[in-house]
Amino acid sequence: MGKLNLQNLKKDLEDKQKPTIGDFEANIGEILAKALEGKKINVEEAYQLINLDFKHLPVLMATANLLKFKGKKDKVSFSKKVFIPLTNLCRNACKYCGFRLEPSNKKAGFLTPKQVLEIAEKGKKMGCNEALFTLGEKPEEKYGEAKIQLKRLGYNTTIEYLYDMCKTVFEKTGLLPHSNPGVLTIEDLRDLREVNLSLGLMLENVSSRLCEKGGPHEFSPGKNPKIRLETIENAGKLNIAFTTGILLGIGETPEEIIDSFNVLREIHEKYQHLQEIIIQPFMAKKGTPMENHPEPSWFTLLKTVAVARIFFGSNMNIQVPPNLTKPIIDLLPYAGINDWGGVSPITPDHINPEKPWPKLYELKEITQNCGFVLKQRLPIYPEYVKEKLWFIPEKFKDTVFERVDSEGYVKNGDI
Repeated sequence: MGKLNLQNLKKDLEDKQKPTIGDFEANIGEILAKALEGKKINVEEAYQLINLDFKHLPVLMATANLLKFKGKKDKVSFSKKVFIPLTNLCRNACKYCGFRLEPSNKKAGFLTPKQVLEIAEKGKKMGCNEALFTLGEKPEEKYGEAKIQLKRLGYNTTIEYLYDMCKTVFEKTGLLPHSNPGVLTIEDLRDLREVNLSLGLMLENVSSRLCEKGGPHEFSPGKNPKIRLETIENAGKLNIAFTTGILLGIGETPEEIIDSFNVLREIHEKYQHLQEIIIQPFMAKKGTPMENHPEPSWFTLLKTVAVARIFFGSNMNIQVPPNLTKPIIDLLPYAGINDWGGVSPITPDHINPEKPWPKLYELKEITQNCGFVLKQRLPIYPEYVKEKLWFIPEKFKDTVFERVDSEGYVKNGDI
């Protein structure tokens, strides 16, 4: 990623405890003042913010930080998890993906139920609460080999197998499943809601242009934004606590970032089910078609995070993965985030295995040094435990309430 003068930025942030509207053209100052008053900024105003240059970053971040304090106080959360890569076969062929394998690869295939439970048991022993199931999307629709492997396991589809593994992991280990299986029908969503405390699907970007010839999603039918948005909206109709976000730096324009934020905000306003917005930076992977594609600069990431906070307001949970952002990890809490996502003490990030998780004591130290308090949460956020109980599937209610404190965070979850 591009270089950022961290020392100068930290000094600027110390000097600007509050936004100085006089530093801006009048209309930009008005936009930030409007946001600080709790009013919703519109798309055109967000376009202006996302196109600001580096000299404006400290005030953008200060505005975002004040909004974050308004809604989330001094807390930054995370979920202690194990990462279960159920299958690395996938019908999509995203040009940046290093997780997906062709069936001809000896390492390609499905985990067995025994392997799934072994991972989950290790997580239980380490005090994890979340079982994150990550998997390729509907590989049986593309590969006969995937159909054969599923048949050997006793299933017709990947979703059927995922359902049983989520159910088994919860019943045998008590870990709370959160699955990211790709696009889903409303029937799939309804079924998986029974055995998942929350579900997720990254929008990545609303631009269909990225699916055209030469784009990163040219060979990925499941990355059509219309299909992904249908899944995200159907999750809202079914009262599923849902995770989504954007993948930053895959060829989108600044305006397409805002367009993506806007469609997600509109859906959330209907259903109130988007429990977090993830800003995930693109990581170039060796051996992929995009191995030489430039990663987003740290400036672009910090600005995008700050604008996300300003656009979504004080109550949305804004997340950035800590293992993908280590050079600026001690700046991110000032940019408006209030969550680090899932962090595992035992399993790697199988999507980005070259980027190890920070140790939990390191994450606590970083968070505290920024003046914030690190809090452990479940795969469902505290406000859904405290205020939106209809989002918790019946199967999990007793377990959830047993594990949380009066604020909705994990009881005795201090590091």
